[in-house]
Amino acid sequence: MSVGAPRGLASSGQKLITEILHPLSAAEEPLSPGPDVTISAEKDKEPGLTNGTPVEISSPASASVLLSRLQLDGDPEADAHDPFGSGEPRDLFVTVDDPKKHVSTMETYITYRVSTKTTRIEFDLPEYSVRRRYQDFDWLRIKLEDSQPTHLVPPLPEKFVMKGVVDRFSEEFVDTRMKALDKFLKRVADHPVLSFNPHLNAFLTAKDLNKRQGLALLTKVGESVKNVAGGYKLRARPAEFCAMGEYLDTFSQKLGTIDRIAQRILREQSEYLTELREYGAVYSTWAGSEEQLQRPLEGVAGCVTTSCGALEDLSDNMSQDFLPVLREYILYIESMKNVLRKRDQVQAEYEGRLEAAVLRKQEDRTPIPVEVEKCQDKVECFNADLKADWERWQRNKRQDFKHLLTGMADKNISYYEKSQAAWESLITLLQEKQTEDKTSETN
Repeated sequence: MSVGAPRGLASSGQKLITEILHPLSAAEEPLSPGPDVTISAEKDKEPGLTNGTPVEISSPASASVLLSRLQLDGDPEADAHDPFGSGEPRDLFVTVDDPKKHVSTMETYITYRVSTKTTRIEFDLPEYSVRRRYQDFDWLRIKLEDSQPTHLVPPLPEKFVMKGVVDRFSEEFVDTRMKALDKFLKRVADHPVLSFNPHLNAFLTAKDLNKRQGLALLTKVGESVKNVAGGYKLRARPAEFCAMGEYLDTFSQKLGTIDRIAQRILREQSEYLTELREYGAVYSTWAGSEEQLQRPLEGVAGCVTTSCGALEDLSDNMSQDFLPVLREYILYIESMKNVLRKRDQVQAEYEGRLEAAVLRKQEDRTPIPVEVEKCQDKVECFNADLKADWERWQRNKRQDFKHLLTGMADKNISYYEKSQAAWESLITLLQEKQTEDKTSETN
C-alpha cells in the first residue's frame, strides 16, 4: 500500500469485521517498553483475579461493539431516549448508593454499594452487588486509561478537595461524592467499548478486588508509545483536532470563570442568609413587647423566615447540583486534553518511523516496512475512536447542561415566587389591620 496516500480505517478491506484486531489492543505485540513499564514475570500464566478467576484481556470482538467504533450516531433525537447519548440499546445497568462509614484502628473510610443488572453473556449472573471505596473507583479509571488509550475515560470527582466542603465524612460531602461516582460508573457502563473492558467486569463482580495484581496487562500501550515517540516533535496536529483543542481551551476558560463567580455568590448567599436570620429574629422579639404592632411584626418575621428557607433551597441547589456539574466538566476537559496528547504521540511515532523509512528508501531503495503501515493504522484507529468519543461527549454535554440550566431556572423561579407570596400576604395582613383600626376608631 502507499503510505502517503489517504486510507480508510484499518477495518476496511477484505477481512470480516469480527476478525479485526484493534491496532492499539493490549493483545497485540507490544512496542518497546520504557523503564517504568511493568511486564508480567510469568508470561505463560493467564492473568486473573486472586481467587483464580481467569480474565480475557483482548478487546471486545463482537461485531456490534466493533461497528460502534466506526459509526457515529446521527440520530438527533438520541438525547431524548438515552440520558448519556449512547444511542445503543442498554443491557448493562449500574447504580452506586448506600454509603457506609467504616472505622478501624488504621483508617476511617466510606464504602458504596455498587449494584449491577445485566443480560450480557460476559457476566455469569444477571445481578451483582459489591461494596467499593473511592480508591477502587480510581483503580478502575487508571486501568481503563491504560488499556483503552484511544478512548475518553470519564473523570472521577476530586479525591481530597471539593470546594465549599470541609468534612469529608459529612452527609453533604458523602452524598455529593456518591452522586459523582454513580455518574462516572453509568457513563462507563453506557460506553460501547469501555463497558466491555474486563477491568470493569472485575470491578462490578469480584468480591475481593486485589488492585496490586489485578488484571495486569503485558504492557502499558500509552507509555510505550510515549517512549518510542519521545524524541520526535510532531509536525502539525490535523485541523479538526486543532479545533478540538481550541474549543477545550475556550470552554475551560468559560467554565472556570463561571465556577469562580458561582463560588463567590454561594459564599455571599451564606453570609446574607446568616444576616437575614438575625434580622427576622429582631422582629419576633419586638413583637413580644409591642401589643399594637404584634401581628404586623410577626408577619414581617414570618416573611423573613420564608425568604430564608427559599434562599437556603437555592443555595443547596447551587452547591449540590450546579457546582458539581461544572467541576465534572472542568475535569472532563483535562481528560479530553490527555487523550489528544496521546493521539499526538501516536502520530509522532508514525511520522518518525515514516521519515526514517523514506530516508532508508532513498539510500538503498528499501521498501516501506510493514511497521510503518501498522503505525498508520494506529493513527487512523486513534482518530476514529477519538472522534466518536468527541461526538458522544458533545451529546452528553448538551443534555447535561440543558438539564442543569433548566433546574437552575426552576429553582430561581421558586425562590422568587415563595418570597413574593410571603410579602404579598404581609400586605394583606397590614390592610386588614388598618381596617380593624379604623373600625375601632369609629366605634
